[in-house]
Amino acid sequence: MIELPESPDDPDLSSQVDLAPAPSHRDLFFGMMQVALSAFGGGLSAWSQRIIVEQRRWMDNTSFLTGLTVARLFPGPNQINMAVYIGARFQGSTGALAALAGMLLVPFSLLMLVGMTYFTFRTLPLVDRLLAGVVAAAAGMALSMGFKILDQYLQDRVALMLALATFMAMSVFHIRLIPVVLVAGPLAMAWYWPRGSAGSGQ
Repeated sequence: MIELPESPDDPDLSSQVDLAPAPSHRDLFFGMMQVALSAFGGGLSAWSQRIIVEQRRWMDNTSFLTGLTVARLFPGPNQINMAVYIGARFQGSTGALAALAGMLLVPFSLLMLVGMTYFTFRTLPLVDRLLAGVVAAAAGMALSMGFKILDQYLQDRVALMLALATFMAMSVFHIRLIPVVLVAGPLAMAWYWPRGSAGSGQ
């Protein structure tokens, strides 16, 4: 399980927003279910940020991005890792299980039903048009999350350079994810580790 050094009562976690009380196991289950059921066609990260940060106020943007970064460094689907991260952060191992169940239980059942329906009616042109629209909406949600968190990094030149270098490596030079993570990850950690709460590595 993923564990954090900070507790939910850490004052750094409430520096940007007025955070809600730590979620219970029930809150974690239904919160993660809400994320999963909101993200038809993709865009889970965007919906996760909207629900966890903006609606339920369990985390601020900085804490959410930290969790999302950790989730992406581990093997497996990002949002499954993120659910484990969030659950473990607030309620330990049992919280991780509750969040994971919320993320998987109902969506998996619906996925099986939708899959059976799709393979029955996949030859209909209407189905293709419907799926294309859902994918476009999911792409828009992902972009919206990017713009929401961009202002936190506009004043951090190192973060912008790391993001640009990563983008160029993967999109322009087509370097695989694992080598990029093995190079960019240690560089980023080496730069930001000594910063503490000062907010600047310079």
